[in-house]
Amino acid sequence: MKLLPKLGRRVVTEPGEVALHARNVRFDWSKTAPVWMKDEPVASHVLNALSMLLPEGERMFLVTFGEALELVKDEKLREAMIGFIGQESMHAESHNGALEEVLTAHGIDVEPYVRQTEYIFRKTLGPRDDLTTEAARQQHLVERLGFIATLEHFFAFLGDWILNADLERFDTDPQMLDLFRWHGAEEVEHRMVAHDVAEYFSVGYVRRCALMLVVFPIFIALLVRGTKYLAHQDPNLPNHRYPMLILRIFAAMWRGALPGIPSLLYSALTVFKPAYTPEPVGSSAQAIAYLAQSPAARMMAS
Repeated sequence: MKLLPKLGRRVVTEPGEVALHARNVRFDWSKTAPVWMKDEPVASHVLNALSMLLPEGERMFLVTFGEALELVKDEKLREAMIGFIGQESMHAESHNGALEEVLTAHGIDVEPYVRQTEYIFRKTLGPRDDLTTEAARQQHLVERLGFIATLEHFFAFLGDWILNADLERFDTDPQMLDLFRWHGAEEVEHRMVAHDVAEYFSVGYVRRCALMLVVFPIFIALLVRGTKYLAHQDPNLPNHRYPMLILRIFAAMWRGALPGIPSLLYSALTVFKPAYTPEPVGSSAQAIAYLAQSPAARMMAS
């Protein structure tokens, strides 16, 4: 059981399995600035870097799951995958909107970094035309599904963190906070899907651990690189060299504006348990409760 923030601190029980579906959302970015946590500019840039990274990553998820869906005979898993695809598509579209209407609209050129993410997710992790045998194509698909399951572990962790972090105290823009909490809640809601797909395609223990050893440092490096790229364009952060930037990121973690390194490392290490499952990461009840009250979702429903 978990306490729900902002909902009267009442205790609820988990709902069990839920049918996944995409939720239409709408955000009004007219009053949102790139530094959307006014008291935490570096934390704003870290999460903006995540927004620059996410759309291409999630599009890769869609392509890969689309390929895998044709091979899945389990109807229950197929339904979960279709719900996952719908949610991830909406995530990519919404973060892309934030990039255009918040960062680009305020004179921040995101294209060089976005092109790098396109290369990573389309060329390195996308379908390959040079694989001539069915066995090689199947193996490449399995590797990509394992990669997605590893990333989804982190996204569920980050989703649980942002649902529970008291970010309002940093003078936070409510629209951007809702974007990340809506997204985070759906990551918690569908946290089992990529893992179940990886299990279905026999991504075993050794491969799962090896992927975490590769994915964790790359994910952190890409976030830091994106943060430096954004800090370089921030006139209020003149010293954007890596040593000072890393110190500022650690300071934001210490103040609670970002998840801390110990919790990130602990989360990564949990996948090394032989009986690992992402089920304990977050609370479905908490996620669904937030999604029911998300301003962006309610705006579309009204």
